[in-house]
Amino acid sequence: MEAFKNFFDHYNYIATIVLMVAGLYIVIARGNMIKKLIGLMLFQTSVYLLYIAPGKIIGGTPPVLDPNFTVYSNPLPHVLILTAIVVGVATIALGLAIVSRIHEAYGTIEEDEIFERGEDG
Repeated sequence: MEAFKNFFDHYNYIATIVLMVAGLYIVIARGNMIKKLIGLMLFQTSVYLLYIAPGKIIGGTPPVLDPNFTVYSNPLPHVLILTAIVVGVATIALGLAIVSRIHEAYGTIEEDEIFERGEDG
């Protein structure tokens, strides 16, 4: 019973793994490029959670030196993830622009149909 309790003490890591596997599956298994971008977004979100989860210490305070506090939380993971979110939004925007251009050129966003046409377009 103790192992079962410990399993649910780490629910944030379980959610991270579920999101990571779902995002990776969508990227690999789907032929629609918009669905692939959504899978990429899920995968990115799981990485954000993976970095944020250990960044918060229960009972920790912001790293401002005060003789009343001895336990501090590290702000670095939060800052890094804020930067990663901005880069992720830019990546998804670029991906959507490329998919839009592919749709204009080929008339579809399904990989199989584009590969059937080959270089002739």
